[in-house]
Amino acid sequence: MAVITQNSGPEFNTVREELFQHIDNPKQLEKLYRKNKTVFQRVFNTVYPEIQTHASAQVWNERLNFEQEELYLGPKKEMLFVLLSAFVTGLLAKIPDFTGINADHFFMRNIGLVGFPMLLVYFLWKQKTTINQLLVPLVAVILSALYINFLPNNPASNSIVLACIHLPVFLWTLLGYSFAGGNWKSHAQRIDFLRFNGDFAVMSALLVLAGILFTGITIGLFELIGLHIQEFYAKNIAVWGLSGIPILSAYLVVNNPQLVNKISPVIARIFTPLVFITLLVFLVAIIYTGKNVYNDRNFLLLFNGLLIAVMAIILFSVSEATKKTEGKLNLLVLFGLSLLTIILNGIALSAIAFRLSEFGITPNRIAVLGANLLIFVNLLFVAYQLFRILKGKAHVQQLENSIVVFLPVYGIWSVVVTFLFPLLFSFA
Repeated sequence: MAVITQNSGPEFNTVREELFQHIDNPKQLEKLYRKNKTVFQRVFNTVYPEIQTHASAQVWNERLNFEQEELYLGPKKEMLFVLLSAFVTGLLAKIPDFTGINADHFFMRNIGLVGFPMLLVYFLWKQKTTINQLLVPLVAVILSALYINFLPNNPASNSIVLACIHLPVFLWTLLGYSFAGGNWKSHAQRIDFLRFNGDFAVMSALLVLAGILFTGITIGLFELIGLHIQEFYAKNIAVWGLSGIPILSAYLVVNNPQLVNKISPVIARIFTPLVFITLLVFLVAIIYTGKNVYNDRNFLLLFNGLLIAVMAIILFSVSEATKKTEGKLNLLVLFGLSLLTIILNGIALSAIAFRLSEFGITPNRIAVLGANLLIFVNLLFVAYQLFRILKGKAHVQQLENSIVVFLPVYGIWSVVVTFLFPLLFSFA
């Protein structure tokens, strides 16, 4: 089977030359590593057979490729920081109980502000960011909290609902900024952030399943002696456990990447062809049944949700594919999935354009149109680079760039919908 090699690209070649030049200079190697950790590791693993006689190369090989066999909980200081962060997140989740605020109203507006702040603080602390770098996410979170909670209490307002939905997306981009230690311009840091999201999702799912199992056992045990603790457990234990899962997941992934970094690629490899087949059958089914996607609003909303989910799968799968040498078949499947999603996205865009022309402008239609256009253009870039790699005319770094260059754009769009839509549409 043909393979797609990654030892190409100007950045790769520059790092390769410097690595050979400074192989016996520890200080310069450390500078080179910190400048771009992902590319450095890729280059080093490629050229290691040529430099393995150097003592410094042997040390770096262990440093870059050492796999921790046991669970590593990190320094006590970090563990205490994570426990404190989980406690603070739990306090934020308990605000409705402490204040008497309607829980549905609170969590609709603040679900992102409960889960993200301590994650931001954790990565900013972990990356030892400067005061200036710290101010950006700190001020953004405070202003977001004030803004979203001072919006009028109008459940029927589409623009306010959209603001509540898009605020977590904006906070997610701030998390990427914190993850990169403020160095958000680095494409390598962005692709690492995407990979972290995949590992984070796997770890969070495992912790949730473990929590469900523990909850069932605990409630069942007390039921045996006639004590019904469901309500007490939900209010005083489950809420703290759920609140702590995000920060605990991040902590475990950062300190023990070996726990899930072999699972995530397997999941990507299994689900990518399955999603491809499902979308292909779905497209045929739309044609066969003659489903009119232009007049069914609920179907169109569900359809767009599906496209966003598939787009996330594609981005994660591609980011995993760039980790190491990939077989041509895997990249062909990714290319096919990208093309199918582009076709379905085109259908969605035409349906949204039809509804805009027939029924006029609404916040929902503009928000969906903007999101679909971004996804459509992003997919075109990804599919084009995949095609060029399959033809041997591009290298993996260009594919990575086609993925991560759009991450800030999604963040900007979330800012527009969150902070401008309610004002532009007069809170309607």
